[in-house]
Amino acid sequence: MIIDHHTHTKYSPDADMSVTFQTYVEQAKLLGFQGILCTDHVDFDSPEPLFQKMIDYKTYFKEALAVKEKTGFDIRVGVELGYQPQSVSKMKKLVHDYPFDFVIMSMHIIDGLDPYEGSFFKGRTQKESYQKYFEAVLESVQTYKDYDVYGHLDYIVRYGKFDSHSYDYEDYKDIIDLILLAIIKNGKGIELNTSGLDQLPNQTFPKLEVLKRYKELGGKIITLGSDAHKTKDLGRHFNKAFQLLKQSGFDEIAIFKQRKPEFVKITI
Repeated sequence: MIIDHHTHTKYSPDADMSVTFQTYVEQAKLLGFQGILCTDHVDFDSPEPLFQKMIDYKTYFKEALAVKEKTGFDIRVGVELGYQPQSVSKMKKLVHDYPFDFVIMSMHIIDGLDPYEGSFFKGRTQKESYQKYFEAVLESVQTYKDYDVYGHLDYIVRYGKFDSHSYDYEDYKDIIDLILLAIIKNGKGIELNTSGLDQLPNQTFPKLEVLKRYKELGGKIITLGSDAHKTKDLGRHFNKAFQLLKQSGFDEIAIFKQRKPEFVKITI
């Protein structure tokens, strides 16, 4: 049973406007997947105008249900919440108000700055930038607990105009371990996000060493997500992801419905 747990439709402002529940259903059938799970962006208090328009979730759920009834395909609705400390009450209310199957928490904005457009890195070395990012992630997992998995845990390496787009786990081991331990203690999980295999740094998020460490520390809940923003990217590099999971000691992945995980054996 394979369901991509990190996908974006036209409701995410940075996704291709042709991507719908229907197009993902068609692609999922071609791939032999048993369902789809859409996790569009909600980034409260974003400094980026593009992300300031709120999704009308009443319409969203109605559309998902209509396509589900039309196709007979398993369609699940999730959300990717971008954490900022001043947004916690809004995040809690959204998750309380709607019957999401799955909630990803991610770090997109740090101290009001966006790594994507580069302002976050100004005046910081690579080491300082990554350390600051991981400190913000640690704060988020200590502060907000109404989520299911943490998204693209080390994706900060995707951005920044540095000579290298990677990092040595040992340089950040102490803080990464604190993050992983907090996630595990709170009964949450992480995702294996495959989007980085299509761009710099040509690695999954998180990288293999962090996956292994998560397992060593007792981590059990892990989902697979392509972070697709185009229909064709659904399930991208999942065969590679399964290999990395096996290398890390995992023999099961989590499939979420109504915020509860079902554990499925990895057979590839």
